Amino acid sequence: MQWDRHGLISGPQPLWWQIADRLRREIEFGGFKPGEALPSETLLNQVFGVSRTTARTALDKLEQEGLISRRAGKGSIVLPPQVVQPLSQMASFAEDMQRRGFTASYQTLSARMAVPPADIAAALRLDSHEKAFMSTRLLKADAMPMAFSYSWLSPHIFTRRGVPGVDELDRQSLYVWLEQHCSCRIIGGQETISASILTGELSRALQVAKGSASLVARRLSHDAHRQPVEYVTVHYRADRYSFTIDLVRK
Repeated sequence: MQWDRHGLISGPQPLWWQIADRLRREIEFGGFKPGEALPSETLLNQVFGVSRTTARTALDKLEQEGLISRRAGKGSIVLPPQVVQPLSQMASFAEDMQRRGFTASYQTLSARMAVPPADIAAALRLDSHEKAFMSTRLLKADAMPMAFSYSWLSPHIFTRRGVPGVDELDRQSLYVWLEQHCSCRIIGGQETISASILTGELSRALQVAKGSASLVARRLSHDAHRQPVEYVTVHYRADRYSFTIDLVRK
């Protein structure tokens, strides 16, 4: 490891910035691996001769960047690399994770027919009190909770067979299941993304502190005939997931 080989330099860069930069580079080059703890505030004070406030500020910066998770009694734990999803590409969770070298898995908490809220029913073009297929699932990457989804599927796509069960949803991507059993391929949709705070239930499921930030994606998907197929709301861990988009100035 190189982070403690040399002292800090007096100059334009604040001391906390220099400490954060060294630890960041050590993480990037594998000196500190996911799941390992960074040096404590006390050790940083001893190595660099800085105040506790300076050491804390450096670690706070790394936490803000999504590189570490800080918890009382556990220290500053290095997180796995953050997943970045291009907004211009539509893919299932499994496809997205596979492209990034992760293994996707699912934990289905509910799967049943139910009457959706009025706004979702309207989006799916359903009559009043018409039921849709609803499922709630915990989405994982390499067994780590990544997101929580609330999905509503149009009942009109289940003409060939019944709705999937919990076991089926736990085994594979929902989009793959729809293609294999309903000959329904989702090819596009409209998505909006906003920020939110995780409640007690969601924070426990995603294994983060209550009140942690999340990214909420709401998407209405359609098939090749422009018929609505799914309305889904996905709560992503903001420390593990981000979105990116390519912009062009004309």
